[in-house]
Amino acid sequence: MFNKILKLIIAGLINAYAGYQFYEGNIGNGIFLILLSLIFIFLYFRNEIILLAFLRMRKQDLEGTQKWLTKIKNPEAALTTKQQGYYNYLHGIIFSQTNLTQAEKYFKKALKLGLTMDYDVAMAKLSLAGIAMQKRRKREATMLLAEAKKLDKNNMLTEQIKMMQKQMKKI
Repeated sequence: MFNKILKLIIAGLINAYAGYQFYEGNIGNGIFLILLSLIFIFLYFRNEIILLAFLRMRKQDLEGTQKWLTKIKNPEAALTTKQQGYYNYLHGIIFSQTNLTQAEKYFKKALKLGLTMDYDVAMAKLSLAGIAMQKRRKREATMLLAEAKKLDKNNMLTEQIKMMQKQMKKI
């Protein structure tokens, strides 16, 4: 909703007013204002629209996720680099249901921009491996599956990786 620079300016102004409240002796008001400014600092690092899109994705609502993502008009200017990565990651998941070429483009861009969590990187590589396998690029799919297996530290994707390896043997 707010520009990323504006969020930092608002947080700075609130912190300045909190300092004034401390100076006046209103300790409670100062503490509350500092906590309020932390919300804007948090939203600088985690974009509120992307958070809402992830909530829609958790409910398997791809149209709702797409609706929230379309509210971001200019992702290069409005989002930090990692947020742009997750923006493309979510688009990749949405398009993986319909258009594999478009999904592959979004997943590759998300990996290039960077994702914070190893699980998300593993999921993106696993999806890319599935796309490569469907396009009959076995060597690339094998390499991506190995990377995804290495990144899956909590063994959350083990079943999907094993299933894809079985399918690869059939090709």
